Amino acid sequence: MSYPAIALALLMGVVMATGAEAEDKAYPEILKTIEQQGIRILGEMQVPGGLRAFAAKAGAQPLAIYLTPDNQHVVVGTLVDAYGQDMAEDQLKKMVEQPLSEASWTKLEAATWVRDGNPNAPRVIYTFTDPNCPYCNRFWLAARSWIESGKVQLRHVMVGVIRQDSPAKAAAILQAKSPEEALSENERKHADGGIAPLDRIDGDTAAKLDRNAALMTELGFGGTPAIVFRTEEGKIDTFAGMPSEAQMGAFLGPK
Repeated sequence: MSYPAIALALLMGVVMATGAEAEDKAYPEILKTIEQQGIRILGEMQVPGGLRAFAAKAGAQPLAIYLTPDNQHVVVGTLVDAYGQDMAEDQLKKMVEQPLSEASWTKLEAATWVRDGNPNAPRVIYTFTDPNCPYCNRFWLAARSWIESGKVQLRHVMVGVIRQDSPAKAAAILQAKSPEEALSENERKHADGGIAPLDRIDGDTAAKLDRNAALMTELGFGGTPAIVFRTEEGKIDTFAGMPSEAQMGAFLGPK
């Protein structure tokens, strides 16, 4: 029996849109919903069968996401033809492995960040940090060995996106006499609520937080922590979420 050469979607999962009906945009609202779950959309791929396809990453895991015609659902999985050939494999691999540009690193250098560690450390890691983020706190704690050894400097690009008082807490850190000490206080006291939020955020600080949040979105992140680092080969790579112990060693280096 011969089968027609049609594309079959092998489903790994289905995500349903929530809220108002998605607008007809280049990147529909459903993709924004997915990004809020910590999945980074890398760009659109070209596939047969009438579906729109997008390359994405969940942490270090590459994902192919297929948008249904109603713009209300996506299929996460593998699209194959009648011969079992993956229709997006080569594109997904290329897009996932493509490093960020040097221009992105320059933008991070110019962002508003708080230094954590030796200013002369040989390795610099940027991380978008929300003062209320429990995973940011876990990352801060897990990085202590590298920080205390003087081998790594974390640069916390402060954002306020998780809770209503997140901007006021981020501002309290940035407007403190010593932002470094204020950041440390927030992380050490995180289980007890962290640093006290400001009653009022000045206009300059609010603008800095807005620019940091815009940069986080520009780099493809939908949540915190969002980590940017250089590989051993000098390429600029990213990681979304709380890394495992092995992943920590991979981009922070030896302790």
